[in-house]
Amino acid sequence: MEQFYQTPWALLPAVIAIALALITKEVYSSLFVGIVVGGLLYSGFGFEGTLTHVFNDGIVASLADAYNMGILVFLVVLGILVMLMNKAGGSAAFGRWASEHIKSRAGAQVATIALGVLIFIDDYFNCLTVGSVMRPVSDKSRISRAKLAYLIDATAAPVCIIAPVSSWAAAVSSYVEDGNGLYLFIRAIPFNFYAILTIVMMLFLAFTGMDFGPMAKHEKNAKEKGDIFSGVKSMASSMEESSNPKGKVADLILPTAVLIVSCVIGMIYSGGFFEGESFIDAFSNSDASVGLMLGSAVTLVITVIYYLCRRVLKFKEITDCIPEGFKSMVPAILILTFAWSLKAMTDSLGAKEYVETVVRGSAGGFQSFLPAIIFLIACFLSFATGTSWGTFGILIPITLGVFPLESPLGVVCVSACMAGAVCGDHCSPISDTTIMASAGAQCDHVTHVSTQLPYAITVACVSFVAYLIAGFVPKAVIALPVGIILMIGTLFVMRKVKFSD
Repeated sequence: MEQFYQTPWALLPAVIAIALALITKEVYSSLFVGIVVGGLLYSGFGFEGTLTHVFNDGIVASLADAYNMGILVFLVVLGILVMLMNKAGGSAAFGRWASEHIKSRAGAQVATIALGVLIFIDDYFNCLTVGSVMRPVSDKSRISRAKLAYLIDATAAPVCIIAPVSSWAAAVSSYVEDGNGLYLFIRAIPFNFYAILTIVMMLFLAFTGMDFGPMAKHEKNAKEKGDIFSGVKSMASSMEESSNPKGKVADLILPTAVLIVSCVIGMIYSGGFFEGESFIDAFSNSDASVGLMLGSAVTLVITVIYYLCRRVLKFKEITDCIPEGFKSMVPAILILTFAWSLKAMTDSLGAKEYVETVVRGSAGGFQSFLPAIIFLIACFLSFATGTSWGTFGILIPITLGVFPLESPLGVVCVSACMAGAVCGDHCSPISDTTIMASAGAQCDHVTHVSTQLPYAITVACVSFVAYLIAGFVPKAVIALPVGIILMIGTLFVMRKVKFSD
């Protein structure tokens, strides 16, 4: 292992997995091949060492991790909740209500964006909740599942990373010493160009009806032929909307509202709110895995009681939803397990330490260019490892070691870490948030990645230019408006070129 440890080879497993996924359009085998390559490099190509490292240190260790297991329990419970809401007719009732009030494709897209912005607590929760609520609406408006998956993904991590009360704010704050994490996070929000410009781009696309790249084909098929999948099987097609005549809009709205409240209470509980901590401190110290797991479990109990009291479902129908909900989440669970295992392989090869060495060595005499450079490094690291939070953990402490907490340029660089991590996370097929967006929209995962990539890259290029400007003029009142103007200008040029062809 020594010849591969803390070298560019440490990133090879992730690079192979990503390349294979994009080439073969098959994510399970691609991830597993990447895991095996990591095991081979770690063991020095020994059979026994590879086998034990892949399964014991990779797959089993990932599943045995308390945080990961909490997320999986949350996914299973959420799958059951979605199945219950569908079976009770809540999703169908909401779809009928929305079809009466939302008359256009632009309206359906804006409603999806608005709901995504409102659910800013956690990206996993955002992806699956927005997906379950908006699928019937987007289907009736003939919006492709690929476009729905993009809207879900683009309002998950990008919104969480600029929301002070979120699991992401808590994660970022945990990497800053002396209890100043939340203060730094709030100061960095106006410089989080990728997140803000992604929202600007979504609204522009929704109101103008413009699409480009592979997404344009999917949207054309949906709009003209009613083929929302473009012939590609959905990720979790077992979740069919029920035509239960007793279903009402409240059968979807109430469980969703209870889920939001319960998850917030669960998160502040895990952070010690009921032991005397303030709300902000409790959220900063919260464990998203525990909070979401407990919140979803409480919601499940309340939902079952509510449906039984309403007599909208019989007890036997409710119990039948449990295995069905579990099965609907199996694809997401399998991909997440492999993605976590792949991360374990790159960690064991010293990928974090290698990147840290590269970054520290480049912080010399060109400090004004550092925000743009850190943005690119964060993009690459998050893309290769499929984790935003891991990228925060690597780059933010390094950045704070180079710049004092009070430095305006240091704030810009910390924001560049966060923005780049979200950008790479957006582009990566092995990212858990990207996987969750596919599951929420019930869209084929590789289809979601390939259609989203041109959009994410477009915003990333404009963000890179904005960080170049912010490096020389670290003032949000100047850099942010310039970035927004550049984003809108770029989209107008692309629209003009597209329609002139």
